[in-house]
Amino acid sequence: MMYDPKSPKAEEFICHEEVLATLNYAHENKNNIALIEKIIAKACLGKGLTHREAAVLLDCEIEEKNQEIYRLAEQMKKDFYGNRIVMFAPLYLSNYCVNGCVYCPYHYKNKHIARKKMTQEEIRRETIALQDMGHKRLALEAGEDPVNNPIEYILESIKTIYSVKHKNGAIRRVNVNIAATTVENYKKLRNVGIGTYILFQETYHKNSYETLHPTGPKHDYAYHTEAMDRAMEAGIDDVGIGVLFGLELYRYEFAALLMHAEHLEAAFGVGPHTISVPRIRPADDIDPATFDNGIDEDTFAKLVACIRISVPYTGMIVSTRESKECREKVLHLGVSQISGGSKTSVGGYAAAEPEEEDSSQFQPNDNRTLDEVVQWLMELGYIPSFCTACYREGRTGDRFMQLLKSGQIQNCCHPNALMTLKEYLEDYASPKTKALGNQLVLEEIANVPSEKIRKAVVENLEKIGCGNRDFRV
Repeated sequence: MMYDPKSPKAEEFICHEEVLATLNYAHENKNNIALIEKIIAKACLGKGLTHREAAVLLDCEIEEKNQEIYRLAEQMKKDFYGNRIVMFAPLYLSNYCVNGCVYCPYHYKNKHIARKKMTQEEIRRETIALQDMGHKRLALEAGEDPVNNPIEYILESIKTIYSVKHKNGAIRRVNVNIAATTVENYKKLRNVGIGTYILFQETYHKNSYETLHPTGPKHDYAYHTEAMDRAMEAGIDDVGIGVLFGLELYRYEFAALLMHAEHLEAAFGVGPHTISVPRIRPADDIDPATFDNGIDEDTFAKLVACIRISVPYTGMIVSTRESKECREKVLHLGVSQISGGSKTSVGGYAAAEPEEEDSSQFQPNDNRTLDEVVQWLMELGYIPSFCTACYREGRTGDRFMQLLKSGQIQNCCHPNALMTLKEYLEDYASPKTKALGNQLVLEEIANVPSEKIRKAVVENLEKIGCGNRDFRV
């Protein structure tokens, strides 16, 4: 099979032979200090790295150079995303699923897990509960089941969520994580105003993929791997990719993940909007110990750092699968989005789910409330951002990337982060969080580069304090 990043065929843009050759090249050069220094020097330019170059850095065994990689990743994060951390929450609509994925408790053979599907009224209640926490951005999740979870159900649910306005709350961006589908269905998702379409590959290793997905429509490796191409063809220009680390050798997944990013750039002119790096977690009938490829905290941190310097323009997401301590470590190394106050059950925000009716996909490792997470981020010097402005202003896909590459993002995302944080502080924060946040906002206003925009932000912050909402630049 020939490697071709522009090819529409999965086995050509994720070419197994190219991945193996890359891993061999990285192994042979893991102590090649001259090459490693050359690659680091290239990474310092902020233009990214090829999958082969990145693989060498991931394999690097020279401690001094590894520390350079970590420092560079932290600098890249600051250069492109500043000290903003975007907040979101998942909302599981249904855990009915016809697939046989052996790592997921939603697999159809699991007769123990409680099967649930929310009605539109239940979705409305969950949306209000999420708004009352302070969330403005959701990631919708649903199992693959053409009878219980048809595309019409997903579309209706999105419309319901957008329609709910409670007190000062509103969900302004709905990202969608559902199974690979057709161009026609992606057009329908675009037309109801989704934000990012997210789909994890789980594993890029074709043989492992087919073994891990023995039955169901997800068994089709090519159809799944080519999903982002169909989404982009349908006009969804913000897509999010990722793998589930622990299923296959992490070096293989790392190289293939970057090849997927390269393919999207080569074929469509814009890479992934986000990359997620979940690790397998305990669930209803899933024991991570049964999988042989788990990675420790240090390896996980290096993966995050190497992804950040390889694709500096791409957002990185870490969910509540990771602990507070782990999330704190990788925030410094490149993560730009995290979830907070998350539930991985079907519903669970409006009312706690009874233990005997557990419908969760995995056990979270960070169970803090959104307010606790917001306070923690600010204590670390970050700005928790509830901003959705770029999506609603049409700054998506290549338009967003140009904004990021030009450095003008500091005149958009930074002030919008401050204004949406102020909304949160006024409407939802505990007294301690509010006091800490108001001080942070005052300090950060000075970091808005444009005097004109800085003046507008000050005026808008005063208006927010008086009860007005939803300002953006």
